[in-house]
Amino acid sequence: MFRRLFSLLIIFWALGFVWFSVFLPQPVTEPVRSDGVVALTGAGGRIPHALDVVRKGRAKRLLVSGVDREVRPVEFAVEYKVPARLMACCVTLGYDAVDTRSNAIETVRWIKENRLRSVRLVTTDWHMRRAAFDLAAQAPTSLIIIRDAVPSQPSFRTLFIEYNKFVARLVAWMVGW
Repeated sequence: MFRRLFSLLIIFWALGFVWFSVFLPQPVTEPVRSDGVVALTGAGGRIPHALDVVRKGRAKRLLVSGVDREVRPVEFAVEYKVPARLMACCVTLGYDAVDTRSNAIETVRWIKENRLRSVRLVTTDWHMRRAAFDLAAQAPTSLIIIRDAVPSQPSFRTLFIEYNKFVARLVAWMVGW
């Protein structure tokens, strides 16, 4: 009996991994507007994409969550060619997050402070499911979360690790952890 149950779990895990790897989340089909946009630091392309959303007027505010404490706003502005007026009005650098769960906590605090009803989540395609799950778990149920994945070419290793983190997060949530 134990072997059959274990075999069934392995089959479900393997099929889930295939689904996770083949059907990665996609970018938003424009034009979609939201009150704010949040970019999670990490893989390339996330911050430039989120800045582009704000520059095109598809969101009024931007939170960059998980910024290294050594990075100053002026350095960020120079690195990403952000005009001073845009930095002053619309860009918030979040220094509190160190992982995906704390990204969600930092983001929800920013959403509440700015009274946002909708937010566009920008992260890499392979990271989107777990990031969106953690954000939804922390956010008010009325918040509209628009998933805007940045396409990438993840390695097998990246997909394998991220899938297992996602499964672990789901299991932790189910047991109330």
